[in-house]
Formats: sequence, C-alpha cells, structure tokens
Amino acid sequence: MLVAAAVCPCPPLLVPEVAAGAGPELDAARNAALDALGVLAAARPDLLIVAGPAGAEDPGSFPPGSAGSFAGFGVGLTVRLGKRPVGASAPERPLPASLAVGAWLLDRARWGGAPVEGLGVGERLPAGECLRAGADLAARAERVALLVMGDGSACRTVKAPGYLDERAAGFDAEATRALGDADVAALSALDESLAYELKVAGRAPWQVLAGAARGANLGGRLLYEGAPYGVGYAVAAWS
Repeated sequence: MLVAAAVCPCPPLLVPEVAAGAGPELDAARNAALDALGVLAAARPDLLIVAGPAGAEDPGSFPPGSAGSFAGFGVGLTVRLGKRPVGASAPERPLPASLAVGAWLLDRARWGGAPVEGLGVGERLPAGECLRAGADLAARAERVALLVMGDGSACRTVKAPGYLDERAAGFDAEATRALGDADVAALSALDESLAYELKVAGRAPWQVLAGAARGANLGGRLLYEGAPYGVGYAVAAWS
C-alpha cells in the first residue's frame, strides 16, 4: 500500500555540477525536493520506488544498485539507485536521466532506509496503463513510498525548449494544483494529447502516482512551483 510520495522535477540542472554557474537558480526547487524526501523517510516504507519519464529505449524496471551517469551533460558524475544487494550481479542497463536525478537526490538526502528500485515510464504510455502500473507498485509491499520525477510543460516562455504555447500555463496550473492537493481524479484525467503537445515530461509518472494512490487517502502539500527556464517545475509531498 502507498504510504507516502514525493513529487520532484527531473532536469539534470537540478544537480549543481551539471548546472555550474546556473546552480543557484534552482536552489529553491532543490531544497524543496530534499524536504519532500524527508516526508518519505518519516513514513518508514518497506520499499521505495523512483518513477520517472523514460525514452523509448529506457522503460521498465531498474533493480537496486542501478547506475546512472551525467557524462552526457559534460559532467563525470555517476550515481546509484540505492545499494546493490550482497551477492547480486551488477545491473546492466544505465538509468534514464530522470531516475539518475532521483538517485542524486536520494544520495544528497543520505537515504539509508528501505531498498530502492526504479521504474522508467514511457512518456507516451496511455493513462489507463499508467494507472494499472501504479496499482501494481502499491501492491509490492505492505508500506510502499514513491519518488515521482517529472516536469511540467516546456512551453511556458519564448525561451523555453518548446517555445511559448499559451495553453501551457493553464495546464501546469491545474497539474500543480492536483499534485499539491493529492487530487487523484484530476491527475488521472490529465489530457495525454495536450500534455504531449506541451512537452510535459511528468504526465505519465504523475498518472502512475495516481494509480498507486487510489484508496490510500493521502493528503498533499505543495512545496514549490516555478518555471525558471520556461519549464514548469513542482515539488509536492503526499502522506
């Protein structure tokens, strides 16, 4: 059963070594994300699953100890998703960028609790499949926590990666409200086609969260919202 969740943005720029001189611009989001991880730790889960968007080559499960690298962003930094069990073989697949950022956050927060696994969620995965995947995750252990990585629209300003789309602010406002209120129904109903057009990387992982949270009666709290690079970022904690 899902007992807690943290929702965090997943730009590699969240990692100071990647951001370099731009690091301070995301200080507020970074600090809020670490606060959200504190909520996960306080819930004392039996299993923590990090879920985030993945490209066509990266969906599926990632076992404890899976490694990710930021070399593709010009930084020689490697992170691991929790600890590899004693005697287990080294995982072969590298983490997608979103899960690598999640692994970095857990390392920064000195996570020492439950075992950690990863789930790469295809960005075009239909809502129904996301909801079913979330329900399956919640059934994995008696006390499950989720760290859900995902960004809002990348079309908030003319300098955004997707340029300006007038629909972006409204979409992000509703998604952010739903994340802050732990509104499972609203997250489940997010428009897949519109999210794709607005380059919303978090839509599928958020709907996985919605599936996991059905019947859990969790409350939500919004810790951060902003769009410093024309991309919508939100941090929320559910418990």
